[in-house]
Amino acid sequence: MLSAFAMAFRTPDLRRKIFFTLSIMALFRFGSVVPTPGVSYSNVQQCLSTVESGGLFGLINLFSGGALLQLSVFALGIMPYITSSIIIQLLTVVIPRFETLKNEGQSGTAKLTQYTRYLTIGLAILQSTGLIAVARTPGRLIAGCDLAIIPDTSWSRIVTMIFVMTAGTSVIMWLGELITDRGVGNGMSILIFTSIAAGFPSQLWSIKLQKGLFAFSFVMAVGVLVVAAVVFVEQAQRRIPVQYAKRMVGRQSYGGTSTYIPIKVNQAGVIPVIFASSLLYIPSLIVNFTNSQSAWAIWISRNFVNGDNIIYVLTYAGLIIFFTYFYVAITFNPDEVADNMKKYGGFIPGIRAGRPTSEYLQYVLSRITAPGSLYLALVAVIPIGALVLFGATQNFPFGGTAILIVVGVGLDTAKQIESQLQQRSYEGFLK
Repeated sequence: MLSAFAMAFRTPDLRRKIFFTLSIMALFRFGSVVPTPGVSYSNVQQCLSTVESGGLFGLINLFSGGALLQLSVFALGIMPYITSSIIIQLLTVVIPRFETLKNEGQSGTAKLTQYTRYLTIGLAILQSTGLIAVARTPGRLIAGCDLAIIPDTSWSRIVTMIFVMTAGTSVIMWLGELITDRGVGNGMSILIFTSIAAGFPSQLWSIKLQKGLFAFSFVMAVGVLVVAAVVFVEQAQRRIPVQYAKRMVGRQSYGGTSTYIPIKVNQAGVIPVIFASSLLYIPSLIVNFTNSQSAWAIWISRNFVNGDNIIYVLTYAGLIIFFTYFYVAITFNPDEVADNMKKYGGFIPGIRAGRPTSEYLQYVLSRITAPGSLYLALVAVIPIGALVLFGATQNFPFGGTAILIVVGVGLDTAKQIESQLQQRSYEGFLK
């Protein structure tokens, strides 16, 4: 992999793409620290230096690279786009029109992308409005800090802040698409990677300052093992062999080739962890907004606010397993795969085409999803163990959503660079 990166820098075209991607990443990080007009930057920094953030805002803050709690221009980060993409993807199963667009190829995909952009802007307006409504009351956004984050709460100032944050989300979408078109890798994934990786040095250094060199060395050793395990599982897949019968069209013969259907162990990616985290924080969010002191609110505060509670851990793991099966079921359709194979004369050796193939694929998928869901649940609870051992925050660097995204995006980007290098090698050979 290192040799591939070295060769990429020696290739002028790829070198330009890599430097372009790095410049967009730097611009994205710059926008993440520029405060929105009307925000008291000094008060925000003072609050962040004295109070640890967690909960739902801590999760969104992770995806924004710390920009959310600073109420910067890019405060919403990439979360509105992620949410809208997931919603559109789920709606393709429910709405026939969306499913038709998905099957139309490039033109249909472009239309769905346009719908995703519109929904992203709508969600950005809603999320920025909700964020500012919470932040204008001291102690609501950053619990335990009573300093005024937004000193001027007039309607003109609030509307200006909503407009600026929504525009920031639009710029982030544009930057991501620029990386996809003119850079290396998937633009949105690269920006998520940038946001999460930006917090790693400060989190590791805080562990060293608070717990000492031994704890820091132990965390680094655990981090290497976790990354190695995640890389191993993310690349693991079950390859189902597929053969295509020969067909004669005139004097030309088609087919007669062998290929395979790759089914990854972690077919769902990081989506189940995001779903479970968001859903699990809703009860504590309701208690926080209502300020209720009833029995149910006290029970939720006792069991779902602190991550080291056994009920919290079991619920979190159960939700991840459930959403893993749910997401795999709506994104991989065995009936559709079996029909496409039958249409083009493909078959699995020893399995009849049609319904038996679909049942076999469903059997394999359900069996391979079981270890994948357990793997996601195990990786997701690593920060909870760190919370108990080191008193770290929920955004512990070597576990959960952060490590899954960082490793996944890193592997995909490296594969794209290697594939582009191979393409250029073949072009040189043909010439």
